[in-house]
Amino acid sequence: MRRLLLWCAQNPWLATHVPRWRFARRAVRRFLPGEGFEAALKAAVEFKSKGIGALFTLLGENVIDLADANRVVEHYEEVLAAATGVQAEVSVKPTQLGLDIDPEAAYANLRRLARAAANAKSFLWIDMEGSAYTERTVDLYKTLRAEHSHVGLALQAYLHRTVSDVASLMPLKPAIRLVKGAYAEPADIAFTARREVDENYLALCALMLPEVKRRSLRLVIATHDTNLIAKAWGFGKALAIDPAHFEIAMLYGIRTDQQLRLAREGFSVRDLISWGDAWYAWYLRRLAERPANMWFVARQLLP
Repeated sequence: MRRLLLWCAQNPWLATHVPRWRFARRAVRRFLPGEGFEAALKAAVEFKSKGIGALFTLLGENVIDLADANRVVEHYEEVLAAATGVQAEVSVKPTQLGLDIDPEAAYANLRRLARAAANAKSFLWIDMEGSAYTERTVDLYKTLRAEHSHVGLALQAYLHRTVSDVASLMPLKPAIRLVKGAYAEPADIAFTARREVDENYLALCALMLPEVKRRSLRLVIATHDTNLIAKAWGFGKALAIDPAHFEIAMLYGIRTDQQLRLAREGFSVRDLISWGDAWYAWYLRRLAERPANMWFVARQLLP
């Protein structure tokens, strides 16, 4: 099922036609509060009242015009200015900022957003995309981190190289958001069995949590797998890490009950809230992460 969903996410015909289907637009509402930022901001305000923070991201990737990339930057600047009341952070994809067109322009856009985040007393995260971009994205982060302290990078636990990336980033006192990974990658560069991905995820947590204890690393555990979270917290508890410094992130619309429970237990929880009309590939990758959600999609076919 996961392989099928990831194939669908990359299929041009489906990407053109599926977003027009009414049942598909109904189904995606589980993971999006709306296509406009106003809906995302409203959701963030509601979460804040329950002790949960927000991480905002505008859907879209692989822009082919630098003018479009500039509009993305301008939009995020408006988001950062509007979101000061909810103390939200933002997360951007390098290809959304023009990496496919002009790497120097993409870096200039990242610097611009880092300055905007600093002015808003917020935080800028760089999302990780498919493995074709991993090396360039890590390099972008290293360069940006040398100039700005309030920037972080998403790393994918299913890639074999991630442990080496973590080691190379440690001298920078980085911020890392650890995800499992949601792209179709070959077995020679990525773990493909769920058990192996989970084991590597925990191994990476065990490697990084002592640095969290020393306050030389900010780690965000970004998974909906509460068993993994509990095991990672076992490491954190053994290190006497304050629950408020044990950060967890989950997507909007997924395991909200667990997000609320974790927040009540004193952990730092953020809800990743997305918006925009470029939701097709993103949505299929979210389903691929948890194929059980296909039952929810199937129900949208019913009257």
